[in-house]
Amino acid sequence: MFIDKENFEAWMERIIDRLDRQDKKLDKMAERRNMLDGELLLDNQDLCQLLNVSKRTLQRYRSTGELQYYMLYHRTYYKESDVHNFIRLNFAKKRGGR
Repeated sequence: MFIDKENFEAWMERIIDRLDRQDKKLDKMAERRNMLDGELLLDNQDLCQLLNVSKRTLQRYRSTGELQYYMLYHRTYYKESDVHNFIRLNFAKKRGGR
């Protein structure tokens, strides 16, 4: 099947327009990062991927008080600085043999 130059250009123009709209949506999503007290907030999914752990493991860290968290609109969030402190403390425990 062959298409003429005009149809090809029309299709390419539609595709480029669609990609431009998607790009703008992604830019808007990137700007709307969740913040609290000027700090980036991570949700469960972000933190599971960052730490390579399950949601249940995060629940255990919260229950034991090892990881500070915040509930906003029935969702769990973690301040970036709290996550950094948690990582530092856990690496110190593993290195120190405690």
